Amino acid sequence: MNIVDPAIDTYLKGLAASDDTEVLLEMEALAEERGFPIIGRLCGGLLELLACSIGARRIFEMGSGFGYSAYWFSRAIGPEGEVHLTDPDPANERQALDFLGRAKLEAPIRYHVEDALAALEATEGTFDIVYCDIDKSGYRKAWDAGRARVRVGGFYVCDNMLWSGRVTGPIDDLDTEVIDDTNKAIAADEDWRSVIVPLRDGVVAALRLR
Repeated sequence: MNIVDPAIDTYLKGLAASDDTEVLLEMEALAEERGFPIIGRLCGGLLELLACSIGARRIFEMGSGFGYSAYWFSRAIGPEGEVHLTDPDPANERQALDFLGRAKLEAPIRYHVEDALAALEATEGTFDIVYCDIDKSGYRKAWDAGRARVRVGGFYVCDNMLWSGRVTGPIDDLDTEVIDDTNKAIAADEDWRSVIVPLRDGVVAALRLR
């Protein structure tokens, strides 16, 4: 199921073409070559907008790959902030540090080559944004761990929350069941105000109220 009408998606991507940089285009080409899932230009712009809207300076990513989402966060936070990236593959770390270094975005980067939840637990303090894009079976655990680490007035953001429409049912696999359960948990949490933005595969943006 296409979440966004293909004609609308093409139109929106055309508007976002002004964001072209050599590094960004390289990252997108590598993702296409490898069949590696990235959030894409439109959701990247949303991440940057959310970070700018709250003056984010400290961001933790659960699931980073070779740094595509961190590229967009780094555009927003500047040299006085920091972005924590996580991925168990050292090759992704090397590729991310190369891309982000050449992009010259100035935001300090810390890459944790380990499980995302373990890295979050081992990292002290709260964050302006916790972002999740790990294996879908871990989404509920990520929400339970991440929600406590976001400051009041900060965001919990997670990709693939509509899961190509599979959350509408019938639900007959674990990943879809976990995503649906996580959506319902976030929506029901009275300490948060949330919305699922139907860009690409659905992005939830949850604002911590208290």
